[in-house]
Formats: sequence, C-alpha cells, structure tokens
Amino acid sequence: MRSKIFACLASILYLGVFAHAADPPDVLTLVDGEKLLGKLVRATAGSVLFHSDDAGDVTIPWSKIKELTSSRRFAVVPKGLEIRTKEAEGQIRRGTLAIRDQNIQIAPGEGQSLQTMTVGGTGFIVDEAAYLKALHNPKLFEDWKGPIAGGLSFVKATQKSETFTGATHLVRAIPAEDWLSPRNRTLVDFTISYGKVDQPNTPEVKTNLFHIDIERDQYFSSRVYALGQASFDHNFSLGLFLQQTYGVGAGWTAIRNDRQTLDLKGTASYISQNFNGQENEGLIGSVFGEVYHRNLPAGIKFDQQLTLIPAWNTLSAYSGNAGAGITVPLYKRVGFNVSMLDMFLNDPPPGFKKNSFQFTTGVTYTLP
Repeated sequence: MRSKIFACLASILYLGVFAHAADPPDVLTLVDGEKLLGKLVRATAGSVLFHSDDAGDVTIPWSKIKELTSSRRFAVVPKGLEIRTKEAEGQIRRGTLAIRDQNIQIAPGEGQSLQTMTVGGTGFIVDEAAYLKALHNPKLFEDWKGPIAGGLSFVKATQKSETFTGATHLVRAIPAEDWLSPRNRTLVDFTISYGKVDQPNTPEVKTNLFHIDIERDQYFSSRVYALGQASFDHNFSLGLFLQQTYGVGAGWTAIRNDRQTLDLKGTASYISQNFNGQENEGLIGSVFGEVYHRNLPAGIKFDQQLTLIPAWNTLSAYSGNAGAGITVPLYKRVGFNVSMLDMFLNDPPPGFKKNSFQFTTGVTYTLP
C-alpha cells in the first residue's frame, strides 16, 4: 500500500515538472543585468507590462530593457495600424518573440522565415490568444461593462416613509481592447429615485423621477463617430410627466488613454415635452454634451457628464442635465457608489421650480 502511495506522489511530481518544463517562464533582462522571471502581459511602443513571479505586475520602459524572451506566441501590431479590414489583419505578425537591444525577432513557426521589427515601430504586443479573442463579434448580451447601484430605506412609525434609489452606467464597446480600432459602442444610463412620506392629517409627499438615455456610436476612425441618441425623463418634482428626446449627430473622442477618456458630442434632435395636465409640445433642437471617465488610484472610478439642450423653434424651452459619480471598490466586484444628477427645465408649469437635484448612494456590482 505504501509503495502505491509513493508511486502516485512520484507520478504527480513528474507531471508537474513536465508541465512546468513545457511552459517555461518568460525572461526579462534589464540593462543593469537584473533578471525577472514571469510572464509578458502586454507591451506598447513605450513600455512593457510584465508579471514578475516575485514583484507582481511591473511596467518597465523599453529603454531599461536589454533582452526579453518568451516561448509563448504573441501578436505584434505595427504602430499606427488601424485594424478594420482583412488586409490590415494580414500586416500583424504572430509568433514567439526574442527581443534584444530594441529589436524584436518574431518566429512565426516551422518552415517560415524570421521577421524583425524595431521597438519604436511597434504599437502593441499582445498574447495571440487574446488577439484572436478580440476579433470575435460578441452577442447582444455579451461584453457589457459598468456599475449597477441600488439603495433602499424604510421607516414605519408615526411617520411612514420609503425610499428607493438606483443608478447604472453600462458600456459595450466593440472591440473592448484599446489596441484595436473601435468599430461601435453602445451606452446605457439609468437613474431612478422614488420616495413617499405618509403622516397623519398631512398630505402625502412623493418624489418620483427617472432618467434614461441610450446611445449607439458607429466609428469612422479611431476618434470620430456617428451617433444616434434617445433619452427619456420623468420628474414629478418639476411637473414633467415625460420628456422624450431623439437625435442623430457626431462625436469626437478628444482624450483616450489608460487613465481617462473625454468625448464631445452634438446632435440634431426632436424633443417631445409632456407636462402634467398640458398638451404635448414638440420642439426642434440640439443636444450638446460631454462625457468624461477617469480611473483613479486604488481602483476608484469617476464618471461625469454634461448635456445642454437648446430648442430652436421655442427659444425659452431649453433644458439640460449634469451628473457625476464615484465608484469605490470594496470586495472583488462589489463596491460603494456615490452619484448625483441635476436636471434643469427653463419652462416648467406654474408653481414648480426649474431645477431638481438627485443624490444617490448605494452598493454597486460591477459587470466583468
């Protein structure tokens, strides 16, 4: 019996050693002679993201790297190449890498000649499996990203009250990787706040508002795109039963990097306003907006947007909204969210204010 146990342990050890030998670690050598063992995650023309077995993820400029070797296969995207056609995909070189003195040697496979590129002529280096996955067209409910937040409050005593708040900001970009040229993007924003207070011999006090907007972007280049928008607003506090806005226009990504993005947009729009007890009003106007996102330290994310809506056929019927939110990670995909939405209507019904402010806090779950 004991001999069988030893034989089994020996077999496991042998298989572990064999598996390790079949997939040796990548080796990165710095110009000062220090060596790091681990895994090449990705690289750009300026730096390398390397997962060291000892130090974890480290970003190292190419100027400090003397040599890097890997037995795994990678895709090397030339600098400035926009991958939109099969011809562009054919310019991407794939194979195992040997990098030395700012030159990249790519071995495509048996029977194929070695290819050489300079580090300066490289846009991105990514794992071949990740590259092939990025070319996949996701289905309708795949690859959505963003936080979903919600909060509840109940009081039952002499005074009864109930409050519900919720917010979400979802983005579906195709492809999702920043080293590929964007093709299209879908954005969905939803904010709701509902509250009711009951007290003996006192009229009921109610808060009820929501904001929904949906946008579809179709890219002409890496930064310019056509877009279609639809938004819906209900605001009991402003006497607004429903405002519908539909528009088409163009957008420009003014800033896009690993830390932040800024989009500027403009549309020609049709706006339908329905105030409580009044007939619908049809407006011809525009929607001018900006959307900003920033990744802060410790995994904190900040989102902000501003929208201005002038009406050209009734100049007094302009409106707008502004929102901002911070999501703080707590555990894995669970976090804490603080957000606000301010809505302005210049021509509400008599007796209503022009402005409403919504503040939302709650627990969030971030989609992978």
